[in-house]
Amino acid sequence: MRARLIVLLAAILLVAGFAALNWSEFLRSTPLSFGIFVMSAPLGLILLGILTLALVAFLVTSAHMQTVNLLDSRQQAKSLQAQRDLADKAEASRFTDLRQHFDAQMREIHQRDGMAGAELEKAVAQGQRELRTQLELMNKALATRLADIEGRLEGRAEQRARATGAGTILS
Repeated sequence: MRARLIVLLAAILLVAGFAALNWSEFLRSTPLSFGIFVMSAPLGLILLGILTLALVAFLVTSAHMQTVNLLDSRQQAKSLQAQRDLADKAEASRFTDLRQHFDAQMREIHQRDGMAGAELEKAVAQGQRELRTQLELMNKALATRLADIEGRLEGRAEQRARATGAGTILS
């Protein structure tokens, strides 16, 4: 934009300088034909006026196009911001949904862990009961065997005592 403005100003200055240097020629009248009639008028001044009108028309259309582009740009910026806001809301909604899903999964995992812990405690308690039962059975079996062994030892001790008692009697 700035380069165009500089070129336009340079062209205007060149034309103005050229017109100032040749002003007397611009004002000299010449016969001009307009097709149907002929008229005497300053050709340079008419051409300078047409050039000025073209420049004004160019500036007006350029300003109009710039204004339209600026309005379109603002409208697009507003639309883009609305789309961003919508996307942000959708993303926040997705994060909320993800958080709720995550929380539900964590609750389910905690419930499973709780049930597994309860089952493990039951299994450990059952194992301890079975172990106690087996220990009691082993204790009873061991006590029975020890009693049996003591009975045998006492029987042998009595037999020895009898045998030694009989041997002392014989001697």
